[in-house]
Amino acid sequence: MARHNLRTVIGFELGRNLSKPRFWIITLVIPIALMVVFALVLLSNTSTSATTDAQKNAHISFSYRDRSGVVDAALAAELGGTPTADPAAAIAAVKAGRSQAFFDYPADPSQHAVKVYGQDRDVFANGVYGSVAQSLLQLSAQQKLDSPKLVQLAGGGASSVTVTYRDGRETAGFNGLIAPILYLVAFYLLIILLGNQMLASTLEEKENRVTEMILTTINPTSLILGKIISLFALGLVQMVVFALPLVAAYALFRTQLNIPTLDLSHLALDPQQMIVGALILIGGFALFTGTLVAIGAIMPTAKDAGPIFGILLVLIFIPFYIMTLVVSDPTAPIVELFTWFPYSAPVTALLRNAFGTLPLWQGVALAVELLALAAIVLRIAVQLFRYGSIEYGRRVSLRGALTRRRGAATQPSAETAAR
Repeated sequence: MARHNLRTVIGFELGRNLSKPRFWIITLVIPIALMVVFALVLLSNTSTSATTDAQKNAHISFSYRDRSGVVDAALAAELGGTPTADPAAAIAAVKAGRSQAFFDYPADPSQHAVKVYGQDRDVFANGVYGSVAQSLLQLSAQQKLDSPKLVQLAGGGASSVTVTYRDGRETAGFNGLIAPILYLVAFYLLIILLGNQMLASTLEEKENRVTEMILTTINPTSLILGKIISLFALGLVQMVVFALPLVAAYALFRTQLNIPTLDLSHLALDPQQMIVGALILIGGFALFTGTLVAIGAIMPTAKDAGPIFGILLVLIFIPFYIMTLVVSDPTAPIVELFTWFPYSAPVTALLRNAFGTLPLWQGVALAVELLALAAIVLRIAVQLFRYGSIEYGRRVSLRGALTRRRGAATQPSAETAAR
């Protein structure tokens, strides 16, 4: 019967939430916003690239004075340039409209800016003057280098490969950070997006005053456990929906959006980090979910529960204020405090796990701590819901609920019946 009740609760909660327009609006608003941003970036990149290419390849007539000795006269002539020794006359010609532009190259262009004078066209079209001046200087400098290798090096064509070691073993570096840090992203998405849903999971029936009818057919433990499992399933649905536009943008518009190629061959997957991270994520999510369900059982309305939810959100963001210490000095007392304090432990531990500064024994101990506390909080939440389901107009007494006998907990108190 208990298993049947559990399946019934999970099916009901999933069906009820997945059929609500509000759930899909909240779920789809971020992917839609991402797609709009991708579209705007794509259009902007296309426009910018076209404008830049047009400016670089634009053919204008200009005069120039070269005090650096870098500008190639033949190349300048191809681009429409004419040398001059009288800058004042060249500027006057630009002002009078007899010349389109005048470029004054200093003796040391690396230390002083090239002065560009041109006829005003519009805010964006005026950029063609600076583009042509810079292009002429760069092409001239490249022609003075006889070796194609030197040209490539001068243009920043060199690359480097870094290999680091810790305790005599080669470390993965940034490639080893990507996979475990996804656990932290998943934790934030689950808590932030499902936090209100966790509170409402018990408050909704309480505010509708149907909990007495529900508890006559369903065991409170099955009811609460079913709600938590359904919330986790809803979180997975949301994360899949969030990932779809990112995958589509990478697969279809990677070149247009200037997204670097994702080479998974260099992605490092440390089994220890992945297993410990998964356990901490599950334990942290279960602890926060149980806590929010318990708060929903205590508070009479969602409005009363809101401030406590805000406090829990603050606790999961506080570790970012000491992120430099988490990375550089993970054994600092404040880092250790945040690592072991239950409601800041998931974020701090997942950060340390991603950066490889969380010892295996600490990771296992933290996972056990979070899972054990989650079980205790879940047990308390069940007792609070059993007792608090009949308290509609006031907060449930935590002490009274925990000391109330199990058999009497499902019956309305004399005071409640009188109300």
